[in-house]
Amino acid sequence: MTMSTTHEQYYVPAQSKWPIIASLGLLTTVYGLGTWFNDLKAGRDGLTGPAIFFVGALLLAYMLFGWFGNVVREGRAGLYSAQMDRSFRWGMSWFIFSEVMFFLAFFGALFYVRYWTGPWLAGEGDKGVSHMLWPNFQFSWPLLQNPDPSRFPPPRGTISAWSLPLVNTLLLVSSSFTVTFAHHALKQGARQKLKLWLALTIGLGATFLFFQASEYAHAYHELGLTLGSGIYGATFFMLTGFHGAHVTIGAIILTVMLVRVLRGHFTPDHHFGFEAASWYWHFVDVVWICLFVFVYVL
Repeated sequence: MTMSTTHEQYYVPAQSKWPIIASLGLLTTVYGLGTWFNDLKAGRDGLTGPAIFFVGALLLAYMLFGWFGNVVREGRAGLYSAQMDRSFRWGMSWFIFSEVMFFLAFFGALFYVRYWTGPWLAGEGDKGVSHMLWPNFQFSWPLLQNPDPSRFPPPRGTISAWSLPLVNTLLLVSSSFTVTFAHHALKQGARQKLKLWLALTIGLGATFLFFQASEYAHAYHELGLTLGSGIYGATFFMLTGFHGAHVTIGAIILTVMLVRVLRGHFTPDHHFGFEAASWYWHFVDVVWICLFVFVYVL
């Protein structure tokens, strides 16, 4: 088969086990999270939530390395055409769009509480039932006085936007520049600059995660800010926690890209794997800027 004929073909892979393993891994992971957050067990004397979540995470890790390993081998073997490349780009675009909608749901919950539910409970409009339940409740955001503090002890304070969150913002914004510099170095064939900028991006992401872990420890132990401290704590940790998970995934992806670069993968004209990783990282950075503004500052 000639080169021109190869590029006119659309590669169709053989049947794969990976979609089934991905479904099982996602189901196990989400079930584990639900069990964990509700402090339950799977059956009498069964597995705890963290154990179930860990099993699901291992399944997902196995699936990701196996599935993407197949894709890398197929790409290196020259099985993909220009049409396949367009399919990958559309697939990554729709994936990032789904992630945008995922975070919009949590931002929507935050805005709904701040601008509708909270003021209604405090008496804006017809107070109704809330007047009988919590007649003295006054709403302000961040919510440090819950309507029913006996069931949901409020936090003793909030995280200042101008301490670790500001540092983390500078770290992630800087990492967007460094991954862009790495991308330009790849397109120019400057392999040493590519390795340097990519390694620096991973280092910035790891530093961000370290500071976020320090911030969480401070929130839990010194401020009493937890998932169970009311709606402020719940929205704070759901938004920042899921974002931290995405930063972790992004850092792992970039680490894999660095390993591939060290092995001589990618060329200035064929490097969509790297490009997709950079798209994802820029998305994570934009989400953090929104978090910094709407969760920490306003």
